[in-house]
Amino acid sequence: MKPASRTDLINYTKRQLGAPVLEINVADEQIDDLIDDALQIFQERHFDGVTKDYVKYRITEDDKNRGRGLTDAEVTGVTTTTVSHTVGVTTEFKFEENGNYLPLPPDIIGVEKIFHFDGSATSTNNMFSVKYQLFLNDIYYYGATEVLNYAMTRTYLSDLDFLLTTQKQFRFNQRQDRLYIDIDWGSVLEDDYLVFEVFKAIDPDSFTGVWNDSFLKRYVTQLVKRQWGQNLMKFQGVKLPGGVELNGRQMYDDAQKELDVIREQMSNTYELPPLDMIG
Repeated sequence: MKPASRTDLINYTKRQLGAPVLEINVADEQIDDLIDDALQIFQERHFDGVTKDYVKYRITEDDKNRGRGLTDAEVTGVTTTTVSHTVGVTTEFKFEENGNYLPLPPDIIGVEKIFHFDGSATSTNNMFSVKYQLFLNDIYYYGATEVLNYAMTRTYLSDLDFLLTTQKQFRFNQRQDRLYIDIDWGSVLEDDYLVFEVFKAIDPDSFTGVWNDSFLKRYVTQLVKRQWGQNLMKFQGVKLPGGVELNGRQMYDDAQKELDVIREQMSNTYELPPLDMIG
């Protein structure tokens, strides 16, 4: 049976380790922790654990005030830090961090880019823009200009836009759940929308195919096997009726070797390689 839930994956793992013929000496709480650890690795390192998505955010007055530092000390992040030196002198440093961030949901693990939300010299926001005049004077009817000439003109306008329009700088860390945007927040209008290109972790409860992933099944199985061996280590050397001796150390070592192989295969096969910096 293909696992389609957390419970199915737990039962699948126990069967792979010998249940119901053997008693798996691992507590349910331990298995739940191991599945959570495996899901975290799957969502952060496996290319099937995330999906590219586009999300929008509506700017509020609180966002503008926080970005401009117009709120009280608690919102803007005014912090007083006391540092004690080895000579016994206590120095007090006061610093302020501007709250120019937007809160993001915890399932977003990466932000790729922010789309333009303001006009530029080559946009069609007004009748005086270059692009507007190009369409007005040269392409007023089909076939008025050659496609090659039009394509070259558009490329030239894109270069101008890139050189003259400042790109929006942003900073993001998954553990903070905050997207810091380094812009002039005074120029942002309330109720405007920002559009982000992001990577979101796939929720296994919404997309149950995650529980049947080949990497996740193997990885969880070996994690439980290693935990089983670790639990049995305290009985090392104890003989059961019939002369059977438990060998938790051997089980632990075998599982650890298999986990190393699985991680290496994931890095070489399932993990997106980092982009090389050129230039």
